[in-house]
This record gives sequence, structure tokens and C-alpha cells, in this order.
Amino acid sequence: MSDLIVLGGGPSGVTAAIRARELGANVTLIERARMGGTCTNDGCVPTRVLAKAARLLRDSEQFTEYGLQSSRPELDFEFLIKRTQKVVYSIHEKKQLLGRLRDLGVQVISEAGAAHFIDATRVELGNGQQLKAEKFILCVGGRARRLDFPGAELASIHSDVWSLKKLPRSVVVVGGAATGCQLASILEAFGTQATILERGPRILGLEDEMVSKVITQSFQERGVTLVPEIETVERIDQDENNLILTYRKGGEALQIAADVVLLSTGWVGNLTDLNLEVAGVETVGPYVRVDDFQRTSAANIFAAGDITGRMMLVQSANYEALTAAENAVLGVGARLKHQIVPHGGFTDPEYGGVGLTEALARKEYDVEVTVVPYSDLDRAVIDGYPVGMCKLIVSQQTHRILGAHVVGEQALEVVQIAAAGMAADMWVEQLAELQIAYPTFTSILGLAARRIVRQLGVQPLSPEWQTLAELPGAEWEARS
Repeated sequence: MSDLIVLGGGPSGVTAAIRARELGANVTLIERARMGGTCTNDGCVPTRVLAKAARLLRDSEQFTEYGLQSSRPELDFEFLIKRTQKVVYSIHEKKQLLGRLRDLGVQVISEAGAAHFIDATRVELGNGQQLKAEKFILCVGGRARRLDFPGAELASIHSDVWSLKKLPRSVVVVGGAATGCQLASILEAFGTQATILERGPRILGLEDEMVSKVITQSFQERGVTLVPEIETVERIDQDENNLILTYRKGGEALQIAADVVLLSTGWVGNLTDLNLEVAGVETVGPYVRVDDFQRTSAANIFAAGDITGRMMLVQSANYEALTAAENAVLGVGARLKHQIVPHGGFTDPEYGGVGLTEALARKEYDVEVTVVPYSDLDRAVIDGYPVGMCKLIVSQQTHRILGAHVVGEQALEVVQIAAAGMAADMWVEQLAELQIAYPTFTSILGLAARRIVRQLGVQPLSPEWQTLAELPGAEWEARS
């Protein structure tokens, strides 16, 4: 009998098992299939490989501008797909999860098949083996939501991309959130005609409106077709050459033909087969209900990662797992709230965000907001990628950073600085005084912070300067 059984061998499961072992628990980790979870095997890692290829193709368009006399490279799509699998293998080799866990004293049972609860202290594996433990942590992850409509079996999801034999001529992506936008952006860069159907009024609806606006404009300029405010997807039919998707918008049934229809309509927890009812674990829709201690409705069972439906990101799953492990082993005490979570997507251009959007911030605070375009940034001009913006949102009362949202080159890297400042409870004046290296994309945060300092009236200015309609946006603006 183990002190603790962890179900799931993805980022949250491995993190939970290691932390519990560090605290002295006797730990068993059970993985139904391959270690590493969705992100490593068919999510973030292989998608980032495709994004890298898309960026290289894009950069090749600048060759002649920098004296590089070469034609645009041709994409070998089949080779690229094989490359994604090689990278996944390399990541597994680097992590050495099985060996590492076993070296730490964690009993690992991989390729165990679907496990289910017999009662609150026992689980049965796919081979009929039964295991008992005092505590459990559910880290079984999630999966792409599949819609139920006639012809749905003809649609693909993100994980089907890795089995494509050739680049599709056209794709319809149903869903304009992070995954849908990334795949549409990548495939368009490869030469596929991409269309995004979205139920909401805009793509990336959970991001700051500026992010959605800039990405929308960039997509449209590149030829990606965006269809917002659709009502339903009604059916998919197939003829000799294409899939025919029928959807409803404005009360009218419309059709669009494509080689591939990709569903990117949400992410649900892997609850199937767990038999959670007998263990006393309550669910809310497709997720397990947890409190801020990562505790389920069963006192001895905790959960972390996608199965909770809270923040379905690798970085968040890891911290949920640490909290769950500490509370399971040491007793409930550690609390986690997802307040500062930098995130984003590898679209072209990239986007990243942390904290509150402007709309949410204005509901709770008196705020000062500034937006600095990438075209004000010397590095953007040097590299020839001036598309993008940085928005900084600050409390007028406390001068603390409430949110930062960036679209443009290296946006995901840039936003980390704002996140670090927020975690350190930094005043915007401190960010404004930070000497950020020149010329970098990150220095756009310094520009934004210094502009907000002027807007807040903190920096002394002459009356004549204060009456200027627009403050200068040059990289080397004058300072007192």
C-alpha cells in the first residue's frame, strides 16, 4: 500500500510525484499510456516545431533585404512532420522521466491502461491489478472537445495533424481561441488557405481586445478568412474532392469546402472511466471540482492540471501539482490562486498577456493605460518586423501593474518581464527606471512604463510640455 497514488504521467503528475517523494511519501505514479502528457507528445512541443518552420519561411522573405541572394525555400511537409516526432523523442530523452522518477524512489507503472476507482482508497488498472493508497492526486489531463453533429467523424482535431501525409490545400478551423489561431497561422504560412469560424464576436475572445484586434488585422492581411458570430456547425459532408462544412450564421445555412476541417472547440477533462462517483469525487461539467487547496470533495483525493478546468496551461499545472502534493502529504494548508499567469500563443505575430485585460481592470479599478506600437521600437525597425503593440495597465491609486498585453515579435518573452514585476509587487515607476538592454524587443515595456509615469503626473514636466497633444514615443525620450 502506498501513501500516495498519482494518476497521470504528464507535467502535473510528474511534478506531484516528485514533490511528494521529496516530502518523504511512499509514492506510486500510474500512467495509462505514454509518459509526458499531451503537451510533450502532441501539443505544445510538436506545435512549436511547426511554428518554428513557419517563422523560418517568413524570415526567408527578407533574405534579399539583408543581402542574402537566395530564393524562398520549399516546404517538405512530410519531412517536417517526421521532424516533430524526432523532437518529441529528443524531449523524452532529455527528461528521462521514467529513470528519473525511479531513481527518486517513485514506483512507476506506465502503459497501465485506463484506471478506475473501486472505492475511495483503491484503484484498478486496465490489466485488473488493484492498488491501494491513503491519498490520491488526479493528474489525468484533458483532451480536445469533439462536437456531436452529422459527419463529425470526418473532422480532425489538433492531434490528427501529426498523421497528415501531405499539406492540405485548404483548412477550416472551427474555433478561434489559442489552438485554433496557432494552427491557422502556421498552416497559412505553409501555403494553406485558412478559414476560422468563431462563435464569439472576435477571435481570442479571452485576451485583451487589443490583442484580438492586432491579430485579426494581421491574419486578414495575410489572407486568412475570419467568420465571427456563427451560431452552429450543422454537418460535414464529403464529395470526391473536399469536405463540405455547413454552418449557420444570421439564421442562414452557409457552406464552405476544404480539404480538412479542424475542430478547436475547447478542452475537457479526462473523466471517462475513472468511476469518480464511488470515490465521492464531485464533478462540474467535464471537470473535477477543487478548492484553492486543490482538494476535491473527497477528503483524501486531490487534483491538478487540465482535469480541474482552472488554468489549463503547463506552468499552471505544475504549481497546482506542487500545492496538491504538499497538502496531500503535509496536511491542508497551502493555497493557490492563479493571479499572475503569463501566457500567449505562437501565432504570427506572437501574442502574450498577464494579469487583467483592460475591460476587466476598468470594472474594478481606476486605471491608467498606455499603448506603445512596435514601430516606436528601434529593434522592430532593425529586424523589419514593426507590427505589434504593447499595452500596460496600471492602478492610478497604487501605481501597481494590473496587466500587460503584447502583440509582436517575441511577445511571449517580453511579457515575462511584466509578470516578474507584478510578482514582485513592483511600482510602475520601478519598471520605468529599469535599465533594459538596447536594442531589444523587451525595451518596449520600459517605453510603456515611462509613458505611464508621465501620464500619472509623477515625473516633473514643464507646463509647455504638459500641453503637448501627444508625448514623444522615441526610444531615447528625454528624462528629467
